Amino acid sequence: MRILGIDPGSRITGYGVIEKQGNRLIHIDNGAIFTRSDADLADRLKLIHDGLCRVIADYAPEAVAVESIFVAKNALSALKLGHARGAALLVGVNHGLPVHEYSALQVKNAVVGYGKAAKQQVQQMVKVLMNLPEIAQEDASDALAVAICHAHSAGLSNRLEQALAKKR
Repeated sequence: MRILGIDPGSRITGYGVIEKQGNRLIHIDNGAIFTRSDADLADRLKLIHDGLCRVIADYAPEAVAVESIFVAKNALSALKLGHARGAALLVGVNHGLPVHEYSALQVKNAVVGYGKAAKQQVQQMVKVLMNLPEIAQEDASDALAVAICHAHSAGLSNRLEQALAKKR
């Protein structure tokens, strides 16, 4: 299963593409889509949308995993983040891909084993799990962590859905 992980942001949106082959996780690519903070929000969202569309066209993921919104202290920042998340969710849906959302707590738990792990711990663990030569750019590393979370969660979710379907 090939997974596109997305860490949405209105200034920087990280992406990470991994493949799950049995119990192995294989790094395919990662990067970030940078927007100019002085650009109109609509133009920034289009840049994020178009960049993620290119990633999907290049790597043909079978699923998209997006980090859920966190509680922000600044309402305007939270609103802009929500717009960026909306663009990311829409890209996945428009490409006919299943879209899954994970909280930061779930992502940290899946990658580090501790839901309150520091950002540096997550980045270091992503480097180790993906066998990267160095720690990826911060937003790309977060996106890889979201993809890893989905890789670990997808099998369990599928088994749970099948079990519930049998009971009906």
